[in-house]
Amino acid sequence: MLRRLLPTLLALGCGFLALTWGLVSLQRLFAQETEDARQQLRSRREEVERIATEALRLKLRQQLEWSLPAINLAVEDPLVQADGLYLLFREYQFLPRLPRPRPGTQTPAKKLHEELRQALEAPPAPGPWQERLGLLRAVEAVLPKDVLDTPEAAERRLEALLRYRAEHPLPPAQEIPYTLLVVERLARGDASPWPVRGLIHGGLAEEFGGMAQGLGLQRELLRDCQRFTQADFDYLTERILAVSAELSEPSEAFRSRVQELGTGAIVLPSQMPEPTLIGARWYLEQQGEVVRGIAVEPAELLKGITLEMRKRKLLGAEDSVRMGRVDALQPVSSLKLDAVIPRGAAEEAQISKRYGLKTLLVLICGALAVAIVALAGLAQHRKYRFLELKSDFVATVSHELRTPLASIRLLAETLEMRAGGSPEVRDYPTRIIQAADGLHFLVENILSFNRIDKGRWVAQFTRVRLEELMGALRTDLASATRVPVELTEDVGDVELWADPGLLRLLLSNLGRNACNYNQSNPVKLSVRVHATPGHGCTVLFGDNGIGIPESEWENVFQDFYRVTQPGPEVHGSGLGLALCRRIMHLHGGNLRVATSGPQGTTFALTFPEPPPP
Repeated sequence: MLRRLLPTLLALGCGFLALTWGLVSLQRLFAQETEDARQQLRSRREEVERIATEALRLKLRQQLEWSLPAINLAVEDPLVQADGLYLLFREYQFLPRLPRPRPGTQTPAKKLHEELRQALEAPPAPGPWQERLGLLRAVEAVLPKDVLDTPEAAERRLEALLRYRAEHPLPPAQEIPYTLLVVERLARGDASPWPVRGLIHGGLAEEFGGMAQGLGLQRELLRDCQRFTQADFDYLTERILAVSAELSEPSEAFRSRVQELGTGAIVLPSQMPEPTLIGARWYLEQQGEVVRGIAVEPAELLKGITLEMRKRKLLGAEDSVRMGRVDALQPVSSLKLDAVIPRGAAEEAQISKRYGLKTLLVLICGALAVAIVALAGLAQHRKYRFLELKSDFVATVSHELRTPLASIRLLAETLEMRAGGSPEVRDYPTRIIQAADGLHFLVENILSFNRIDKGRWVAQFTRVRLEELMGALRTDLASATRVPVELTEDVGDVELWADPGLLRLLLSNLGRNACNYNQSNPVKLSVRVHATPGHGCTVLFGDNGIGIPESEWENVFQDFYRVTQPGPEVHGSGLGLALCRRIMHLHGGNLRVATSGPQGTTFALTFPEPPPP
């Protein structure tokens, strides 16, 4: 058979290889098309991210340029808010302001202030503060308590005090307590002279003949805070706030700057050759020995950039940009924004879906090709197998028909030549009848198998008593074999819903097989019933034959299949058990080998529950 199938298999293989090459090429085209579409989406996203990143860098530079005047003003005036501003010059950080009072509980400034106040109230005495205290006493003596207009004499003496103070400056640790005492002694509420107010807040620069008079106590204490201990600083701050309130001078900025002292330390790298983001909060630029910077809010900047790009139709209404991963020290040139484009994700998902559908189509085509090749090969195999079976069947039937016909002819000729009264001829008629019956049974099997297989048999179902069939089975076996047959039955009054003729043919085939494949004398057959109410019944047909190998239990029900057994050859067509199973299927039941061995075989015939009468 393989030699017959070889040309067909070669043709199918070549066609299958050609189709496989075509499907693989088509899949490559689909994959390349999908990759090109994804590359276009990536390119568009990368272009949006590049534009957004350049816009962020530009905004950072612009905000720093706009903040330069504020940085310069904050450096000059300690009262100006410096939060969000940065300035480093020659490795000294001016902004945010770092100086803070020294830790400690010593209060030399407080002691000096109290000593000067006590000395001022005591009689004048020689000492380092004699001149200053004398000038203060002179001003205080002529300055009214509640007169809005300052007398001319008081103005002259106050000018003399301020000139002496400007010409003989003291260290801040001494000057600030003394100036605080001057303001406290000369404070007259709303009637206070304007120079006294200047000493607390505005300063007296460029007054009194061009002699600078400082920045005011609030600014001077902030500027020189590191010269005082924390205890002294707290004391002076409290006194300055009290006198500022008495003079109705602004103090909120001073109070805020006091709270901010020492909170702005930023660690910079040794070299910063380009604009850099520090911790995603500070933007810094270095020019020589100067480093300037501002605090930034990336989220707010990105909102503005998103709105601008939406106006330019670069982003959709649902699209946005966000900051990617930012290191602790992130050069702006390496900064990268990520574009969040939901429609892009939807398009990519659609591309993947289309690719999946195309791939599925290719797989289906491949599966169909495999199925077609397999079915074509199977069809060819079945075709040649059918031809072989047909040839074997014709040979088998011819052989089986030839044997009984030869026996009939031989026996008939012998009867003709010999006298009828001879003892040797006495059993010839019986043998002729048995041979004719065997031939008739063979032809009946073939015809019944063909009609059932083609669906042309119309079964005539009726209630059949199994006990009646046992009698017909004894008659059939008695005429079919010369070996004694012992049939034992235990069927009771069981009734089956069946076609009597088909059921008799089924039992006769089982009985004849038991007689043919048997080496015992007598042949013992048993029929018993196992009924289950509501679930039909099972008829067990047993024999004492040579048995069937377990590996052949299902094969024996195939068409024209015969098991090879040791011993003398047993004639047959290979249709008996196949016909029996078809008869059981026609009745809605089943036939199987229940047990088999050297002691015999038992077949189980399962019948459905008969309909109610």
